[in-house]
Amino acid sequence: MECVNVRQTMKQFNSLQEQRVHTYQLFQEGFQAYLDTGPNYNFPMFQQLVHKVTEMFKNISDQVIEINRILSAEPRLAALASCISKIQDCEKDKLELTAREQILTQNTIDHPDSDEYKEELKQVKKQLRTTIDKIIEYLEEQKYESEEFVQ
Repeated sequence: MECVNVRQTMKQFNSLQEQRVHTYQLFQEGFQAYLDTGPNYNFPMFQQLVHKVTEMFKNISDQVIEINRILSAEPRLAALASCISKIQDCEKDKLELTAREQILTQNTIDHPDSDEYKEELKQVKKQLRTTIDKIIEYLEEQKYESEEFVQ
């Protein structure tokens, strides 16, 4: 059985969460730049960004899954592993909702008279906010669960 250095593992996890934040910023900035090219959108540029961001998120996700695997191997760290798993699940949902939000944002721009797109965008933004709140809650829980191991 591996002897887990919880302090180092959590430091790595927190660094990965920071990378996620920066990747989302890149994604949002790129999306805004894409929207600014409308109405004849520069789709190839945005497609390249989506590919790059997808690779970045996959890399982060793979590393978080490995951290969770390592933590799960030790019964004393089960609660901490559970927090990491919940965060990972919410991050997956957040990415899907972010992509949906971007599609709907473009649709509301392209079809300004469509109340259907506006209403769906409103609902997706609400779901996104709820998901972000869950991530924050689970990060607080993760911090609490790791306290005794990182002091």
